[in-house]
Amino acid sequence: MRIIAGSLKGRRLKAPTWDGLRPTSDKVRETLFNVLAPRLAGARVLDGFAGTGAIGIEAISRGAREVVFIEADRRARALVEANLAHCGVQTGYTVVGGSVARALHALAATPGFVPFDIVVFDPPYDAAPAETLAGADAVMAPGGVLVLEHRRKETPPESSGRLIRVRQIASGDSELTFYQVGELPAK
Repeated sequence: MRIIAGSLKGRRLKAPTWDGLRPTSDKVRETLFNVLAPRLAGARVLDGFAGTGAIGIEAISRGAREVVFIEADRRARALVEANLAHCGVQTGYTVVGGSVARALHALAATPGFVPFDIVVFDPPYDAAPAETLAGADAVMAPGGVLVLEHRRKETPPESSGRLIRVRQIASGDSELTFYQVGELPAK
């Protein structure tokens, strides 16, 4: 794994040494960031199910103002911290432990909380997309975008709260589903 573009381009990231963590491939990450590129400069980004931290570190490399990494596995949190240190990133990020659902709830309830412009979720492939998305819109800025990486054969919901599915891109066994914060049309 390596950082694809930006100020940290070419930096190699440490990979997990245990089973159960499926890092986003360089190809899928490149596709993701080709779409997100116009939104990254100065953005506040959430990397949920952070794993190695590759998504959030790529966002930092490409000009994100701040990245919050959420990861439940303590080994993966240590890996995120190691990758940030290896890349020389010293500021502009926070690593949060615990489940994404609990972390989202805690963030939304924090006084003075600033919503995210971009949220990227790369949950385990056995996670239900609808459950993964639940409550995510509460931490997102108006017009913000959420990207869900999932198994290609999964069908994520058309909407979740204020999130409306706007695009899907398949890449190998993975699919990126893009949601935008908006208002659902009246029925």
